[in-house]
Amino acid sequence: MSNALVVVASRRASQGIYEDTSGPILAQGLRDLGFSVELKVVDDGEPVAEALSEAVNRNLELIITSGGTGLTPRDLTPEMTSRFIDKPLPGIAEALRFDGITQGISMAPLSRAIAGISKNTLIINVAGSAGAARDAVRVLSPILLHAIDQMKGGDH
Repeated sequence: MSNALVVVASRRASQGIYEDTSGPILAQGLRDLGFSVELKVVDDGEPVAEALSEAVNRNLELIITSGGTGLTPRDLTPEMTSRFIDKPLPGIAEALRFDGITQGISMAPLSRAIAGISKNTLIINVAGSAGAARDAVRVLSPILLHAIDQMKGGDH
């Protein structure tokens, strides 16, 4: 069984002001693929980097972040993620944005989400809404297991 972490970057959810809805959607989607999943809700910025560092050092195979990919001053998830990326995978983030565009989500191009590999961990940023989480599960489900298999030396 592959191990995954979903990190929700949200100041308000981390403070208990409201309950996050995106993280559980992502976590369930990964469980449906056979992943053992942990879910962590943290504040924006450095707490995201701390969660990523811990998970990469634990050799988790997959981390999906939710939130912090927009244009506000607190949206720093791509910057935190880029600290860890050894091998960028721009096609994954491009696929998520393209899917949003084709779904008629006119603001999808404003997402600054990135994806890549850190050591032996695949990291993918996803926008922080329930709709973005559902779309991400649909777009990513066909490729995640194959990507992780390739990271471990599997064939194309």
